[in-house]
Amino acid sequence: MTKAINEFQQMGQQKVISFAKWIIKWRWLVLVVSLGITALIGSGGRHVGFNSDYHVFFSDDNPQMLAFDALQNKYTKDDNVFIVIEPKDGKVFTKETLAAVEKLTADSWQTPYSTRVDAITNFQYTKAVADDLYVDDLIQNSAEYAPDQIDAVKQIAIDEILLKDRLINEESDLTAVNITVQLPGENMTEGSEIIAHVRDLTTKFEEENPNLKTYLSGMIMLSGAFEESAFNDMQSLVPLMFLVVILTIYLTTRTLSGTIATLLVIVMSIMTGMGFAGWFGIMLTPPSSAATTIIMTLAVADSIHLLITFMQGMRKGLGKHEALVESIRVNFVPVMITSLTTVIGFLSMNFSDSPPFHDLGNITSVGMLGAFVYSIFTLPALMAILPVRVKVKETSGTDGQINSFFGRLAEFVIRNDKKVLWGSVAASLLITLLITKNEFNEEFIKYFDQEVQFRQDTDFISENLTGIYTLEFSLGSGEEGGINDPDYLKKLEEFEYWLEAKPEVVHVSAFSEIARRINKSMHGDSLSYYRVPDSREEAAQFLLLYEMSLPFGLDLNNQINVDKSETRLIATTTNLSSKEFIALGGEAEAWLKANAPATMYSDATSTATMFSHLTKRQVDSMMNGSIAALILISVILMFVLRSFRHGLISLIPNLLPVAVGFGVWGVTNGIINVGISIVFGMTLGIIVDDSVHFLSKYLRARRELNKSKEEAVRFAFDTVGKALVVTTIVLVAGFAILAQSSFGMNSGMAKVTVLIITFALALDFLLLPALLLNVGKSTKTKTDAQSTSVDTGQLSPA
Repeated sequence: MTKAINEFQQMGQQKVISFAKWIIKWRWLVLVVSLGITALIGSGGRHVGFNSDYHVFFSDDNPQMLAFDALQNKYTKDDNVFIVIEPKDGKVFTKETLAAVEKLTADSWQTPYSTRVDAITNFQYTKAVADDLYVDDLIQNSAEYAPDQIDAVKQIAIDEILLKDRLINEESDLTAVNITVQLPGENMTEGSEIIAHVRDLTTKFEEENPNLKTYLSGMIMLSGAFEESAFNDMQSLVPLMFLVVILTIYLTTRTLSGTIATLLVIVMSIMTGMGFAGWFGIMLTPPSSAATTIIMTLAVADSIHLLITFMQGMRKGLGKHEALVESIRVNFVPVMITSLTTVIGFLSMNFSDSPPFHDLGNITSVGMLGAFVYSIFTLPALMAILPVRVKVKETSGTDGQINSFFGRLAEFVIRNDKKVLWGSVAASLLITLLITKNEFNEEFIKYFDQEVQFRQDTDFISENLTGIYTLEFSLGSGEEGGINDPDYLKKLEEFEYWLEAKPEVVHVSAFSEIARRINKSMHGDSLSYYRVPDSREEAAQFLLLYEMSLPFGLDLNNQINVDKSETRLIATTTNLSSKEFIALGGEAEAWLKANAPATMYSDATSTATMFSHLTKRQVDSMMNGSIAALILISVILMFVLRSFRHGLISLIPNLLPVAVGFGVWGVTNGIINVGISIVFGMTLGIIVDDSVHFLSKYLRARRELNKSKEEAVRFAFDTVGKALVVTTIVLVAGFAILAQSSFGMNSGMAKVTVLIITFALALDFLLLPALLLNVGKSTKTKTDAQSTSVDTGQLSPA
């Protein structure tokens, strides 16, 4: 049986050698054809666009998104730009500031796709004159106001429930203009048009009013921040990563030709991934835009292994072509397997509940397939063409120092194999216990670094005026016109007051407040009538009269549905974590179930609700993806190694780094968000690379060279140690650079990945060889021939 397996392996090896010789013989043809194919695929990149709408983070069947869209379809959509004005003298209620706010409010109507503009100046204030109801702008022609008029409108504004902590703060040193927009959805530039217009508007406003400063927030600005963060990252991180790759490759291989060839492989891999995205109509989003940096980082690994083995062969006296053939022979199977496992890891992202991560996984997977093809075709062909100068048997300098280091490390592990084994396992398990320190959490405002202008402005607004997180409810009466029923209004008012009493609630906007205010005005502004109307007929008449008095664009469609059977209640909160936010929504829903009629019940919904639930849904979905990837990778490793035992051994150093990485994350950060939830499946495919290369060299020494376990460990360290260190340095550098992203999903994912990759190398240099030395019968007293017969593992043929 062993003889048959060896013959099967030798046949596979001969095929790889023939393939390598063919590449070298037809090197110019291979180079030209591969460049042509890459150009054809990469031309699809011109079709790649960018989608910054926050809806892209949610799948079509996401229940929170469906509920929110259903609510917005009943009323008006609340996509908005929120402009906050801060007078430098700390006084909103001056003639100059009020006049400027009046003008800004009027100018804001010119914003593209605007449907409504709300400000303290155009607030529809009701008052009674005899038996008549008057509804008009609270502030008009303020430049002509006398001091007592300013004091009067100030008192009204800061006492008005619908304004306070929404458009004016209690100290009256900040005010806001809220622009509601309705995007047609006909092209992807609509949001950008609005942002450009508003920024021009506020820039001009500040120039005309040097005493006033503006801050911008709202859902339109949120979408714009997604896009701008992604583009800023691509402009800054990608060039930096190119520089790191160039320096790392050149310093470790000391060959200009190898550096050029590797850079070509990287560029071709990126073109392949982005071309695929363009041809298949995939729009880039903030998460998927990281694919460029990730492909660039991962594409280096295959080339590094081929180059280092190639350089080692030339240093031992082989000719350039012979060294290339040997490098391909030795690395073909491990490079193929590591590429395959990496692809599987990224494809597991298709289990994600958030579509942008499907795109990230698919684009990266295609890029990595390209990297494998270009590494075994284009790179050898180009190296065969380019001049390469290497000193034969060079042992001094950096390379000699590195090899000496790996020799000492191998001897250390061999002499202390049991201590290393149990010490590694014990340390890993202890750190793994810290995983319990992690918690699932999400604050979508913290997707952005504090250097991002949107984050700065939104933090300022949240701390000084109002919150940006909302809970929304559509509260039904059960019948047409039922919102005028006094019983309905009283229960709505009760719910409104219950929410206002919650310490985390900043402001509540409810129809019951409008009903109270109209009732008061219709009774001569008597405070005793500041309550909901006593009869349904009276409430209906008052509402009709009020609606008829409202100007165009300031109607109640944003609060009342068409047949007046439901009203919309919006509770604005402080910045809460997803856990706190979900808890508050749950309390509100429980209150409605316990205290309101069944027709009045509503699930809490909003954009903040959608993002808060996203992490848990993402983690649940990615667990399935990660398990599927783990099973598939395990089967592949066992098949390729032709050894159930070695397949199991490889799983230990592949799983532990993930557990240890999340353990360290638990005590250094502890927050698992949407971006971090994909790390397990993604890194599983990446960290398998090291163990596969180490095992392949170990098994080559055992099977081809008939070495003992100890000698095979020395051989693995000597032949692949440097390559593993170099590829890890590149991977860590690449993800460390991505960790500088201003987009929190990407930076958090990258930070955890750096931890896992670092621990993977440590465990592959300590735990893996110790396992190999201790699992199975000892070979220290056996001859080489005897030790060979013990091991039944076999690499599959190419």
